[in-house]
Amino acid sequence: MTRPTEIEPESDAQEQGPRPEFTIVVPITEPDAEVAEVVGALGGQLDRLGRSWECILVYDGVTGEVWERGLELQASSRDQVRTIALNKPFGETVCLSSAFDHACGGVILTSPQYVQTDPADLTPIIEAFDEGADLVASWRRSRVDPWLNRVQSDAFNWVMRRLVGADFHDLNSTLRVFRREVLEDLTIYGDMYRYLPVIAYRQGFRVVEIPVRHLKERGQAGLFGPGVYLRRMLDILGVMFLTKFTHKPLRFFGMLGGALLLSGAALAGWMTMEWLVDENMGLYQRPLFMVGMILGVLGLQVIGFGLVGEIVIFTQARNVREYRVERVYE
Repeated sequence: MTRPTEIEPESDAQEQGPRPEFTIVVPITEPDAEVAEVVGALGGQLDRLGRSWECILVYDGVTGEVWERGLELQASSRDQVRTIALNKPFGETVCLSSAFDHACGGVILTSPQYVQTDPADLTPIIEAFDEGADLVASWRRSRVDPWLNRVQSDAFNWVMRRLVGADFHDLNSTLRVFRREVLEDLTIYGDMYRYLPVIAYRQGFRVVEIPVRHLKERGQAGLFGPGVYLRRMLDILGVMFLTKFTHKPLRFFGMLGGALLLSGAALAGWMTMEWLVDENMGLYQRPLFMVGMILGVLGLQVIGFGLVGEIVIFTQARNVREYRVERVYE
């Protein structure tokens, strides 16, 4: 099995012809990915719209037959389709970052590894993009996946809307179109690629959500494991902190620490009042008193974290920017 020669972003091979308008990025994480179908569906729709494009297939530690199909596409397309191989699974965020380093197009179109939505719905997405949106996200309507998956997805997006304050309905849909500047101005890591529309919206980019027709859904059906729900809760907490409290960490840690401190003080105070009424049982015999003391100390520590964060922000405020200047009129 041979791999194609790696192409650097500024190589002569990419400078010979005109740059394409769109770069399609498809992370390949499963051996049964529909590589040819995705490229044919999205590339064919872009051809019908008269848009030039290239496609980068990023293999996230996946080899075998699906890799060979990618090489065949690359050879038959005369390098309009290119492949990137990662030596082990790193996740969709790393796939996007590696493809972005080699992308020639000024517009990035990300897609699942199978034809999840109707390719014809790419037309209204691109129309919204042409009207001035910096990022256009897709919203799968008339979903075909199991009802339990839909309930979990709706609950997740409802929590995100309430906590973050951005009106998005389908953050799990990865069919998106956005300008290169979005990734150039934002820093994403871990699983933050899932929340890219929210982060871009809070940073001042114009983000639009377009309904699309849901055709197919793959993956686990039913309830997920406890680890998945825990990671999602931590992700939501992280996104909320990054979008609301980056420049004011004391507010976040102060509210959390204050709640712990007040709870501990109330509990310890209640136990103390009972001890004053009934001196026959000492405070050391009242476990809830110790719990209250621990909560109070923990609350003080959390508030201290917020103070340290405020000091860091104060010293680094010039290097941290939470806004975006679209244009300067003179």
